[in-house]
Amino acid sequence: MSLRAARRAVTLGLALLCCFFYSLWMRLTGPDTMDRRALWLHQCARFVMRMLGVRLTVTGTPPKGGLLVANHLSYLDIMIFGAALPCHLVSKVQISHWPFFGTLARACGTIFVDRQSRASAELVTEQIAERLKGPAPVLFFPEGTSTDGTELLRFHSRFYTPAVKEGIPVTTAAIRYVPEDGTPERELCWFGDADFLPHLVKSLGGPNFSAEVSFGEPHVYASRRAAADATWTEIAAMREVDVLTPQ
Repeated sequence: MSLRAARRAVTLGLALLCCFFYSLWMRLTGPDTMDRRALWLHQCARFVMRMLGVRLTVTGTPPKGGLLVANHLSYLDIMIFGAALPCHLVSKVQISHWPFFGTLARACGTIFVDRQSRASAELVTEQIAERLKGPAPVLFFPEGTSTDGTELLRFHSRFYTPAVKEGIPVTTAAIRYVPEDGTPERELCWFGDADFLPHLVKSLGGPNFSAEVSFGEPHVYASRRAAADATWTEIAAMREVDVLTPQ
């Protein structure tokens, strides 16, 4: 581990520890609601990004509610979107078992899905429907996995169902990493068979970078497949990848 990575690892550990104790304080001083947890994530993500020197640029208007869908590059997306706006997250169940990070993910009320289980997908759909009744948007990544940013995978449509059924707006967002030294974005992305901890160490030892999040306009869709295809096309255009057909 390089000196830069070690220094940032210590900073990250202290920042996350502060976030953990802040979570306990919030539970002791007010009702433990999902909306307060979304606010906790927002405040902590902004704090962690400041501590690590990650700059955030937001284009467009963050939604006040509804369903939010985005491309997926890395576990870093959770911190970046959390800093951009209060939101509820949908994430793979494996994250809930990660040391410390899993504890924090549970603390912010993350909805965990086992992508190999149909029963889990049905339960998550119900949980999304319930969260959509609140003021904070529900964020999920319809690709179902993270990529290196050079392509946009075909969007899975199941989790659009609650929004389509109730006529709730769906908003798109595109995320991009911009390393300061010109390093390709893919060097910060977590994809394929890369292990989490080695990649985290690599990222901590890498160049400073900024994050860009662009929000689209909210739309109501008549079917979940139409929603998935339309939002794929919109995000592909934001990311400047092939927009002819969802791949």
